[in-house]
Amino acid sequence: MRTDIFARLDREPEPPKIEAPRMSRHRIALFGGTLAFYLAIVVAVLVSSWLVALDWKVMLFRPYQQWPELHAFLDYYVVLGQRGPTAVMIASWLGWRSWRQHTLRPLLTLGCSLLLLNMTVGAVKLGLGRLGPHYATQIGSAEMFAGGDIFPSGHTANAVVTWGILAYLATTPRARRYLSALSATVSLGVGLTTVYIGTHWLSDVLLGWAAGLLILLALPWFEPLITRAEAWVFSVREQWRQRRRAGTPVPVAADGPPAVLLPQAIGSESVAAEDGGTAPGAATGTGQPAGHPGQGTRSRAHASHPARSERTPVTPAGSRRPPHAERTPRGNTSPARPMTGG
Repeated sequence: MRTDIFARLDREPEPPKIEAPRMSRHRIALFGGTLAFYLAIVVAVLVSSWLVALDWKVMLFRPYQQWPELHAFLDYYVVLGQRGPTAVMIASWLGWRSWRQHTLRPLLTLGCSLLLLNMTVGAVKLGLGRLGPHYATQIGSAEMFAGGDIFPSGHTANAVVTWGILAYLATTPRARRYLSALSATVSLGVGLTTVYIGTHWLSDVLLGWAAGLLILLALPWFEPLITRAEAWVFSVREQWRQRRRAGTPVPVAADGPPAVLLPQAIGSESVAAEDGGTAPGAATGTGQPAGHPGQGTRSRAHASHPARSERTPVTPAGSRRPPHAERTPRGNTSPARPMTGG
């Protein structure tokens, strides 16, 4: 009796098919408010407002020097916002769910969200070109368009998207509430950790939270595209399976392949054709090929031949082997001379 976890999973019923979220009025209102907050942060940094002054106050406070005992732990905690490790962890879990539910929607949704994250956050980072706190050149300056790539915070936006996708794909309201709280805690902690270490300004983290939330709120608009992509992948798989089945060799029938004439049969057929007789392969009225001996003829032919033990040995004609008496030693070209004493 199997008692491992896989045996218990095999006995579990398949989860019900959950409908994809739609862009309701509530979601559209949240999307609009988050977008307005996003634009307000960008404008506040561009005009070097009070938000930039707050950035400098936090940076000059040097949090990493205030609580040095937390530094070792936070160096590991900030990995929860790195794109590579988090993508591998979340993709592993969603891949298991896809296999259990026989659908590619979880993996395709994760791929779509990460693609949107790279395109939007990456474009804004390169376009604004803000320098980080460790590379700042002038106190009180916004450090914009200086060749940097830290505004908005990629760690923070990635934490919001990769951990928030678990809540987005939750199958029950209870699981959605718990996973939403988990993703909010992780993304909030990752953002503040980057400020503590000194790799980001506070405004970078605020914009990163807004950027990640915008992607999660906009995902229902991409659900039709995800559905078409899933249908296309399944159709390609079915075509591949049909090609494999078509390429399988057909088994040979029970009658076997058609007979092939041997060289001896071809020669006898040509001789019979020259003599005006019937070819060996021609059919006769008895159901036997022409020239094929009947059952009685075959038995008389076998009776007329003596047994192998009664036959006299016959030397093949034209044998080159001389009789034993006339055989000469090898290497002697002349008869041996008698040796006489002297």
